[in-house]
Amino acid sequence: MQTPTTLVLGASSNPERYSFLATNLLHEKGYAVYPFGIKKGQIGDIIILNEWPKAGTIDTVTLYVGPSGQVEYYDAIMGLSPRRIIFNPGTENPTLLAMAQEKGMETIEACTLVMLKTGQY
Repeated sequence: MQTPTTLVLGASSNPERYSFLATNLLHEKGYAVYPFGIKKGQIGDIIILNEWPKAGTIDTVTLYVGPSGQVEYYDAIMGLSPRRIIFNPGTENPTLLAMAQEKGMETIEACTLVMLKTGQY
């Protein structure tokens, strides 16, 4: 059985960024991860992808882009029809939250790292 794929929106090759840490931890815990970023790079042996995934391939979107940076991704995120969207601290966005809930997506305001470390992911 294939594990559901998590899109890390705002993936960064900077080891001090939470998106870097989340990508690594998702991978370590056996989750399929799609690290999407605007800059090319790597997170360990995982290549940061600059091409948006196909609809139907993503189960969870975890956000590491602030609300103003999310606007350009609204339609793309909705087009993926993920089961859930995780709003990490600093990414809370009432507009995107309402759009997702209107489409029946689960929305969670929490830290992906904490969720993974406490078995709540």
